[in-house]
Amino acid sequence: MKLKAPECVFSSAGFCPGCGHGLASRLVGETAEELNIVEKLVTVVDVACCSFNIDYWNFDTIMAAHGRDIPTAVGVKHVRPGCPVLAYMGDGAAYSIGMAETIHAALRNDPVTVIVINNSVFGMTGGQMAPTTLPGERTATSPKGKDPARYGTLSGVELLKGMDIAYLARAELVGVGGMAKAKRYIKKALEHQLNGDGFSLVELLSPCPTNLNLPPVKAKQFVHEEMTKYFPLGEFIDKGGDK
Repeated sequence: MKLKAPECVFSSAGFCPGCGHGLASRLVGETAEELNIVEKLVTVVDVACCSFNIDYWNFDTIMAAHGRDIPTAVGVKHVRPGCPVLAYMGDGAAYSIGMAETIHAALRNDPVTVIVINNSVFGMTGGQMAPTTLPGERTATSPKGKDPARYGTLSGVELLKGMDIAYLARAELVGVGGMAKAKRYIKKALEHQLNGDGFSLVELLSPCPTNLNLPPVKAKQFVHEEMTKYFPLGEFIDKGGDK
């Protein structure tokens, strides 16, 4: 049976084979259609891999400067308060160059939704070590493996857990069950914004076969078996909902 793509999503042929971005993009598109917000949704995307969605999503979309997706989204929300606004970025943009913007938007409880694709490596720029790179993980700039005595592994979700925000969750883009939870979390995050509850963030653990130097199936196994040890899955804040 051939699956019909959401009307708001075009082909995602530009992503590398096995990349999680295409899966995440489809989930955002399906969720927007189900919530009937396709005509109102404004998305803000980061540079690099995230920017492909300008061509793939049939939403009003803005490309922000690297790591400045969240303040751009907040600005759009102030100008168009009646529009749901979604910022879509990688872990480097959210937790490295854009860490201050992520933290302060959460502190203000700005009413925007953030999707973070965490693949434990800097994707488009050559596969360098990222704040989310796991201890011992080999990258272009840690060919012998990340030294945990010198570099820590940052969990942005852990930093946000104590804040007064609307919604915080993490899922994996692996398997039927993982994809189902990822979609449910994205939907709940957008619903919180539509209800006026405040800031919401969903992190999606994603395979990056190209920069992990693994075949797609092995890259998914790395996400499911290794990344989840350092980045636990689940819902951590659900304002007014069931935890």
